[in-house]
Amino acid sequence: MFVDQVKVILRAGKGGNGCVSFRREKRVPRGGPDGGCGGNGGSIFLVSNTDLNSLAYFRFHPINKARKGAHGEGGNRQGKRGDDLCLKVPMGTIVREKNKEEVLFDFVAPGIKFLAAKGGKGGRGNSSFASSTHQSPRIREQGQQGEEKDLILELKLIADVGLIGFPNVGKSTLISKISSAKPVIADYPFTTLVPNLGVVDLDEFRSYVVADIPGLIEGAHLGHGLGIKFLKHVERTKILVHLIDVSPCMQRDPVQDFITVMKELEAFNHRLDERIQILVANKIDLIGEDKGKLEKVKTLARRKELPFLAISALKSTGLKELISSMGRILSILEEKTD
Repeated sequence: MFVDQVKVILRAGKGGNGCVSFRREKRVPRGGPDGGCGGNGGSIFLVSNTDLNSLAYFRFHPINKARKGAHGEGGNRQGKRGDDLCLKVPMGTIVREKNKEEVLFDFVAPGIKFLAAKGGKGGRGNSSFASSTHQSPRIREQGQQGEEKDLILELKLIADVGLIGFPNVGKSTLISKISSAKPVIADYPFTTLVPNLGVVDLDEFRSYVVADIPGLIEGAHLGHGLGIKFLKHVERTKILVHLIDVSPCMQRDPVQDFITVMKELEAFNHRLDERIQILVANKIDLIGEDKGKLEKVKTLARRKELPFLAISALKSTGLKELISSMGRILSILEEKTD
């Protein structure tokens, strides 16, 4: 199950209470306070993990609690600290407080550990209050409550390449051909209900990740179609591959399709329309002698100064050139960031 946004309640452990106790030993003429301190409550950490690609765990475990600290005991025995709770989240998860837009943390790399809710401090026992002027204290401290946090966890997939375009332009077929991803493929709109990730191998030592973003339609940034639910997954991609259906059976205008998708990207995040793009005309195996739509897309690519490729994802025509083109652009971007 793919879940990319959840509400969670995290309750860190309460600290243990301090103890009031006095030494009472045979042949010891003078006793004294020996009440131990309570143990600290367990904290809750979120840890990024590369083996996960969904927040589904939290759908069924919305409330998570860490253990409380044990109370202090006589003989200056300190209570045991409550065990910390470490919860795994997929890479690309952002953490926000409920009803707030500010991002508390962003898991952009694997193995990052974030303290989401701190455990309560254990209370001091009466031995901690002994002094030269107060040799028999009968006071102690209660353990402090651990933090309780209402958080929103939101997953934004981290991929090098994002495949975008209208429904049924061939994004799922393409990712299934260039990687080992196995998306659902069928001849009806919105077949893809979740983003699919695939790893594309360039050679023995180099690869990159491609994300198939479910089809966008006009009004997607307002929630139409699959809407905002999946637009956010485009934000982390380094480049975009914009697929356009140029087959005669497609009744829409390919140029208008391009304009519509770009407007939706800009309306959702004005920086997305500035992302490096490759314009790809798909389904050329179906065009026959009618190359009008293909020529329109070629002209559009020249006008927008975008790299252009014509492919047939179904027949694997032009895929080697597309894989190389994506890898070349990614290599250039990596050199610029080094």
